[in-house]
Amino acid sequence: MLMQARSISSSLHLAQKIPTLPWKLGRLNHVAIAVPDLKKACSLYQDVLGAKVSETVPLPEHGVYTVFVELGNTKLELLHPLGQKSPISGFLQKNKDGGMHHICIEVDNIKEAIADLKKKKIRILSEEPKIGAHGKLVVFLHPKDCDGVLVELEEA
Repeated sequence: MLMQARSISSSLHLAQKIPTLPWKLGRLNHVAIAVPDLKKACSLYQDVLGAKVSETVPLPEHGVYTVFVELGNTKLELLHPLGQKSPISGFLQKNKDGGMHHICIEVDNIKEAIADLKKKKIRILSEEPKIGAHGKLVVFLHPKDCDGVLVELEEA
C-alpha cells in the first residue's frame, strides 16, 4: 500500500508542475529507425515478427525512403537513404548497423509550438515546418537541446 501511495503521490506532484502552454503535446506517433538494408528490415518486422508493414514511400524532400510498421499503440518508421545528400546516409556512416534515429510526438498546433520553443531557446532545424511522411506538418528539434534525442513534432 505504501508503494502505491508513493506512486500516486509522485504522479500528482509531476502533474502540478506542468505549465500552461498555447499548444498541447500529444501522443507518441512513432519511433524512427535508420536501417542499412530496408528489404531485410521489412522482412524482420513482417515475416518474422508478424507486424503489418506499409509499402515503401520515397520522400525526396527529406532524402529518405520510409516504411511504417504498425504496432497497435504506435508505429515504427524505417528510414533508408534516398540520394547522396540524405541525412540518413551520414547517420548510417556513423552507425553501420543502423539504429534509433528520432522520436515523433504529436502537437495540436505546430506553429504555436515552434514560436514557444524558440522563446525557450530550443533550436528548430528548419525555418518553416515541412510536410512529413503522413502528409502533415513536421519540424525537428535540435538533439543538443533535447538531451541527445532528435525530436520530430508532427501536427495532429
